[in-house]
Amino acid sequence: MGAIKKIQYNCREATYLIEKRQHVRLSIKERIHLLIHLSGCSVCRLFQQQSRMINRVVKGMFKETAGEERRLDEDVKREMQDKINERLTR
Repeated sequence: MGAIKKIQYNCREATYLIEKRQHVRLSIKERIHLLIHLSGCSVCRLFQQQSRMINRVVKGMFKETAGEERRLDEDVKREMQDKINERLTR
């Protein structure tokens, strides 16, 4: 399989690059690989849109609660601890 074909059919690498691009600048080679892949893969284009939306929402949530103390509800903590204990005793 040629180099272009490998790029076109490598969704795992494409999703990695999509996520990486949201945190750091991609190299020219990585950008080209991603553009080639996205030009022919509608699933990865959809993943990219969804990933951007999720990151925007999460960042917005943290901005809204900046300075506020964040804590889990005691019932949630107890539930989580019970699940952990249950799995440990299996």
